[in-house]
Amino acid sequence: MIVLGLTGSIGMGKSTTARLFAEAGDAVYDADLAVHRLYRGKAVAPVEAEFPGVAVDGEIDRAKLGALVINNAEAMARLEAIVHPLVRAEEAAFLAAARGEGRPIAVLDIPLLFETKQARRVRAVAVVSAPAEVQRARVLARPGMTEERFEAIRGRQMADAEKRRNAHFVIDTGESVALTRSRVVGVRRALLSLG
Repeated sequence: MIVLGLTGSIGMGKSTTARLFAEAGDAVYDADLAVHRLYRGKAVAPVEAEFPGVAVDGEIDRAKLGALVINNAEAMARLEAIVHPLVRAEEAAFLAAARGEGRPIAVLDIPLLFETKQARRVRAVAVVSAPAEVQRARVLARPGMTEERFEAIRGRQMADAEKRRNAHFVIDTGESVALTRSRVVGVRRALLSLG
C-alpha cells in the first residue's frame, strides 16, 4: 500500500481534494477530524489537567483552548505533546485497517505535515495549493473567521511556496473542482505506477 501525505495551508482546498481521493476509492485519514474525536474522548482528561477550565460538558471547548494556545508557542507545544501521540495511535489503526481492506493508496490528510516533521513517514507528499487571493477569500468567508485569526493560523504554517518546493506533487485547486479532480487522477496514476 502506498501512503500519500496530503497537506496544504488553510483555505487551499485540502478538504475537497481529500474527498476526491476518497471518491476514487482511496482510504483517507483526516488528522483534524481525529483531533475533534479525541476532544470528545481520550484527550479530554489529559488536556483538562494541563489546561484547567477548557472541558465543558465532557468535551474540550475548542474556543477556550484556542484562546490559551493560539499565540503561545510554549502552551501549543504542551498541547501537542498530549494530542499528537493519541492522533498517531488512531492513524496506525487506520493504516492497518486500510491494508486489511487491500487499499492500494492510503491518504493521510495532515495540515501541518511538514511543520511537524511527519513527511518522512509517507511514500510521497501532495501539496494542495491555490493563489493567495483565492486562499484569503475562502478563509475569510468561513463563519467566525477574522483577519487576525487567519494571520495567526498562517503564522504557524510553512509558506505555500516552500511547501510546493518540498512536495512530490502539487495539486492546484484555484480553478474548478473538475480540474482538481483531473489532477487527483493524475497523482493517483503516478502513485500506482510506483507499485
